[in-house]
Amino acid sequence: MLKALNSGADALILDLEDAVAPSSKEGARTAVCSFLAQFSGVAPALWVRINQGELGRNDAADVISYGGLRVAGLFVPKVDSLAELDALDASVQSAEAEIGIQTGSIQFCALIETATGVLRSAELALHQRVNRIAIGEADLSSELGVELTPGDEHELLLARSMLVLAASAAGLHPPIGPVSTNFSDLDDFRESTVALKKLGFVGRSAIHPAQVPVINEVFTPSEAEVVKALRLVGLFELAVSEGRGVCVDDLGKMVDEAVVRSARRTLLRIR
Repeated sequence: MLKALNSGADALILDLEDAVAPSSKEGARTAVCSFLAQFSGVAPALWVRINQGELGRNDAADVISYGGLRVAGLFVPKVDSLAELDALDASVQSAEAEIGIQTGSIQFCALIETATGVLRSAELALHQRVNRIAIGEADLSSELGVELTPGDEHELLLARSMLVLAASAAGLHPPIGPVSTNFSDLDDFRESTVALKKLGFVGRSAIHPAQVPVINEVFTPSEAEVVKALRLVGLFELAVSEGRGVCVDDLGKMVDEAVVRSARRTLLRIR
């Protein structure tokens, strides 16, 4: 975990679920709690991926008790019902109250990994604790029986787009893309990451440090993109100040609020 702090990632996910054998769950939780208790940095943000059900609620209570506000939030696996989120919410409220932090401080990232979860993603994204949703494609692909094509992995296009729509409709940040277990083929990883960006994702999870630079490069706007976005915003704001709702860019194309909104989103992604 200490090594991961210097990986260049914006956030770390301390995994108590899939990465831990059933016989090692308690030991993993103890190790994570110890790490959280000693952590004194401000970056990267620390998230904890808890288990499902009662075990996950116990995970949440302990990591909040030891980590407090050092825990940015919880990754909640295989979410497919509001009842699951409500039960976890109740446990987290109790944990927050016990250590004296404001109710709602600990946010949830709902990890959508089932067909039911995908179909209910718009509903799940509206839960008061959820500030992010993410897609977990290993379990989803297995459940659906699909074999992903290297590169664009178009077999899950519908599921991915449904999460982008759900996040946008709920007013959340765009969803987080899936991990890729193939960390030896970075060209393929780059291609799949670009495909996610084109669909509206603004980041993805990594399981190996070698993947982090690729993710950062793909999702960080280039200098040319930043210059273009600044120019568009400047032209539009000048037009608005002169009482006009549209303007024309340097290529002779009309620029309205929708175009400028995309430009502003680009500027928000500057690292």
